This record gives sequence, C-alpha cells and structure tokens, in this order.
Amino acid sequence: MKYYFSINMTANEFLPYYQGIAQTIVVKSTQGLRLQFPAMHMRPYLKSNGIHGNFCLQTENKKFLSITEIK
Repeated sequence: MKYYFSINMTANEFLPYYQGIAQTIVVKSTQGLRLQFPAMHMRPYLKSNGIHGNFCLQTENKKFLSITEIK
C-alpha cells in the first residue's frame, strides 16, 4: 500500500527525532489517514534547513517497506 504525505519541519524541530529523544513521527496522509512510523526513516532527507517535501510511505501487510521523496 502506498501513502502520500508532506513534511515541512525545520532542523531544530527535527532535532529531538535525530537525537532519539522522540522515536516516532506522526503525519496525515493526503488520503486523510494518520500515519505513524519510526523517525529514523526520515534522517536521509534531513538537510541544513530541515525536512521539506512530499513523500511516499510504502507498506505491506501493515509493515514498513520504504519512504521515498517525490520530486
């Protein structure tokens, strides 16, 4: 299953997730569903200004498979 969502988070806002203080990110998909996943999966998308963009979360049998950035 594929879920689409956007994130606009500054580097300071992401800091607790990066440090491991906060473990999970919760977002709302474009379909209106609440998605929750481990924050570590967003680390590759962190830039000096934070994480900004549109993403696709892919799951199978409710298990995480991948997150990809939609350009």
